[in-house]
Amino acid sequence: MEEKVLVISGHPDLSQSFANKIILEELQSRLPNAVFVSLDKLYNNYQINVEIEQQRLIEADIVVLQFPFFWYGIPALMKKWMEDVFIHGFSHGSTGNKLSGKKLIISFTSGAPEHLYQHGKSQNYTIDEFLYPLKQFSNLCGMKWQDYVYSGGLSYQSRHDKEKLKLMQEKAISHAEKLADQILISLK
Repeated sequence: MEEKVLVISGHPDLSQSFANKIILEELQSRLPNAVFVSLDKLYNNYQINVEIEQQRLIEADIVVLQFPFFWYGIPALMKKWMEDVFIHGFSHGSTGNKLSGKKLIISFTSGAPEHLYQHGKSQNYTIDEFLYPLKQFSNLCGMKWQDYVYSGGLSYQSRHDKEKLKLMQEKAISHAEKLADQILISLK
């Protein structure tokens, strides 16, 4: 039986994205059988169809959350999706075992370069430290936390600089390659 991969895009407006759009397009070409959901296209009004989203999660073996790192966490639309869909009795609690054993991969980008995410630098904490809430989310839901894929230095503000744009494009493609590899490793 082939394992099913569900990729959730949490970018609030993918049409305004550079890196996340490239990552998702590349990933879709590498994993044509995966299910891709763009929350911005389905729920720009923040009215989440809980039943449909829970069914997608039930049918998946691997769940990938793809998003830009906004203010040290996930974007508001993805947060709302999580709050509405991952409810007591479904994803956690004494009867909430629907996601138990499913694998979770976090894939995200930041505008700030990676080297700034350390003690004593402008971001003051490591990326790993910012991920504790997501790791606990995975734990509470009984999901298996997989290694995450992260790329920094993908600032939307650099999109008008041709040289920086080319480097960001290369970095986004590399990110998608690493993510596809991580998904394939998780399928084993």
